[in-house]
Amino acid sequence: MNTSMNRGTSDADLKDDILSELKYEPGVKTSDIGVLVKGGTVTLNGYTSTYWEKANAIRAAKRVTGVHSIADAIQVRLPGSMTRNDGDIAASAGHQIKLSPAVPDDAVKVTVRDGWITLEGDVEWWNQKNAAEQAVHYLMGVKGVSNLIAIKPKLSAVTIESDIHAAFRRNSMLDADKVTVETSGNTVTLSGKVRTIAEREEADRVAWAAPGVVLVINELTVLWSLVAV
Repeated sequence: MNTSMNRGTSDADLKDDILSELKYEPGVKTSDIGVLVKGGTVTLNGYTSTYWEKANAIRAAKRVTGVHSIADAIQVRLPGSMTRNDGDIAASAGHQIKLSPAVPDDAVKVTVRDGWITLEGDVEWWNQKNAAEQAVHYLMGVKGVSNLIAIKPKLSAVTIESDIHAAFRRNSMLDADKVTVETSGNTVTLSGKVRTIAEREEADRVAWAAPGVVLVINELTVLWSLVAV
């Protein structure tokens, strides 16, 4: 028997759901964050005291069923006690990246301007690129991170498609039967339907993590009204 997952879908209902999810997210001060909703498109505004708080707020909104896209207008306003000069942030970021076992030595260059970190360099795996960003994500004084690290794999892409299919079936967040994977060389294209932005991003993450992937084209459609069997 099919059971529909439909519920109230007005902008007001969706806004209430997002505000509830933000309150449920540890470390997010909801009184400083505003939520605007129009036809499934969500705008988050206001301010946070750290970059990681901003990232957590956006992540929480992505988990909500019915959200199709998010405009990030949240500003990071660092308290005086957390303000650091760019030189100190750069030194800390470089140190944290060196401590990460996933990032090759001397593969990543760090620059900082007005509290915003930019990462550049070349690595072989998406996991290495992601690890570099995660290493600096929560540093005190950081207002944002731009990850411009390029992926240049040395491995062939022979088994990419089968590896991704297998990873999807292992992943409890994804319905592998609703996602189509196509490969062309080192490029992966994802198509099909998912229920939330968070699920769409999880599929993207899993595809990027496969050995040999250089580019992921994510054409997955967020369709909150998928039917559960």
